[in-house]
Amino acid sequence: MRLGAHLSTAGGLHTSFARGEELGCTAIQIFLSSPRQWRGRELSEEDVAKFRAAWRASDCEACFAHDIYLTRLGSRDRTILRKSRAALVRELHACQRLGLDGLVVHPAGDPGAQPAKVLDRVARSLDAVLEEAEEDGTPILLETTAGQGSDVGHRFEQLGRIVEKTRRSDRLGVCLDTCHVFAAGYEISTDEGYDSTLEAFDREVGLERLEVLHLNDSRRPLGSRVDRHAHIGEGRIGEAAFGRILRDPRLAGLPKLIETPKEGDMDRVNLERLRRLAAAA
Repeated sequence: MRLGAHLSTAGGLHTSFARGEELGCTAIQIFLSSPRQWRGRELSEEDVAKFRAAWRASDCEACFAHDIYLTRLGSRDRTILRKSRAALVRELHACQRLGLDGLVVHPAGDPGAQPAKVLDRVARSLDAVLEEAEEDGTPILLETTAGQGSDVGHRFEQLGRIVEKTRRSDRLGVCLDTCHVFAAGYEISTDEGYDSTLEAFDREVGLERLEVLHLNDSRRPLGSRVDRHAHIGEGRIGEAAFGRILRDPRLAGLPKLIETPKEGDMDRVNLERLRRLAAAA
């Protein structure tokens, strides 16, 4: 089972693997630069070499990056749109140099705009970014959102529209976040709700596009459209749902990562809970 966490890169990107080893991670996610700044980190050849060497020496089987939070690929503001596309190109090039398995990107939104037009602008932005990327480089993974504020991507049909509208859908996958889909109104905490959620995802997007899962409980109730992560089993989704996900043969080969609150030693606690749930009969 490829299981892990979003980890700090303090001291250099390569240091994330040592942190992962301490937690028993076989998959990790990192930021390549500050998620709240447009200016990205410039990677030297030494940075890349250290990262690749640390990865080879670790037990980590999959490594993903998460895009910065400022990206608004569907914005009507030309300045924001230009900066968002440039930032995503930079992040994607860095991922390709490092050999990462995917770059997780929020579709985001545009206050006051019609969602359909936002989705179409996101698709055009992805095409523009991928035109500057290597032909067979790192895939872009659209993350399901909670639908907070004006964000799009909280309904599976919206993600399906983005994929349909792009010319390079072969370079697109999806990251499913449990907290986000629950907050968006998908009832994954019950057997019936979980099955219907996966059926809806397969119908609107396709399970073959699902590349990674973010396992997070939710502080807010079903359909709240508020993105507030909780520790595994301590939120509104509950432990049983995570056991169901971990033991689902349809998702068996997918990396699963926690983005739970960074409080004390809770990364270790959350991962131990997930391992126990995966092993339960």
